[in-house]
Amino acid sequence: MKERSINSAFNWLANLNIFKGNPKNRTEIKHLLREAQERELVDSDALAIMEGAIQVTDMKVREIMIPRSQMVCVNIEQKPKEFLASIIESAHSRFPVLGETEDDVLGILLAKDLLDLVLEENTDNFRIKDIIRPVTFVPESKRLNVLLKEFRATRNHMAIVIDEYGGVDGLVTIEDVLEQIVGDIEDEHDFDETENFIKQIDDTTFMVKALTPIEDFNEAFNCQFSEDAFDTIGGIVMEKFGRLPDCNESIDIGPLNYKIANANSRQIHLLQVTHIDSARTA
Repeated sequence: MKERSINSAFNWLANLNIFKGNPKNRTEIKHLLREAQERELVDSDALAIMEGAIQVTDMKVREIMIPRSQMVCVNIEQKPKEFLASIIESAHSRFPVLGETEDDVLGILLAKDLLDLVLEENTDNFRIKDIIRPVTFVPESKRLNVLLKEFRATRNHMAIVIDEYGGVDGLVTIEDVLEQIVGDIEDEHDFDETENFIKQIDDTTFMVKALTPIEDFNEAFNCQFSEDAFDTIGGIVMEKFGRLPDCNESIDIGPLNYKIANANSRQIHLLQVTHIDSARTA
């Protein structure tokens, strides 16, 4: 349904023929899109989808991946009684299967492939390696629009993200990419919006929801932002810009750099926050 909505939005845009001004870059395209929305040729939802589709061409896997520390994995040697509890608790549908080390990803386990276990009284002969699916590896620098094409072509829904040395950095799913275009895709297992506001990417870089409360941000980054004028870190960042910034724009505020990782014509959604001094000395 989400991918169909994306295609419909672009077909609608082509039929409206609002690009008569021959835009020369993406900034001009966004300007024309917003003008079309102001003239009520495009509604706000369609505008957000089209801006999201443009945005993913500038984003890379490292900006949205689930870091290795938050991956829910199983080991190739585990028996069902050893891993079923964590699978049920996570409510995910796909799980990396590890070998001897955390960098040794052997395949992907689909939760649906475990349904046959319900009918088996004796699972002693069960072996994960008999049912795992092939794993896809992608570099953290891969652009999201390229990854989305590969997901659709191969019908894979998950890829393992690796660094320049071949080590596992995290994982990324097709849902993660689509959410950059159409917004959050909620299901019955998604976390409450008040959770997971801050996700650590590496030692110096974090992905932070713009709606993160000032109090929580101050505590996480040892900052002293006042809660009098704004409730969220997104409000602080927009006030420092003096306007609504575009994606990939950045600004230094104190010891931190704030890069706009996800935004539309109405608000900032996601920030990439980096410790300036640590990044420069790394």
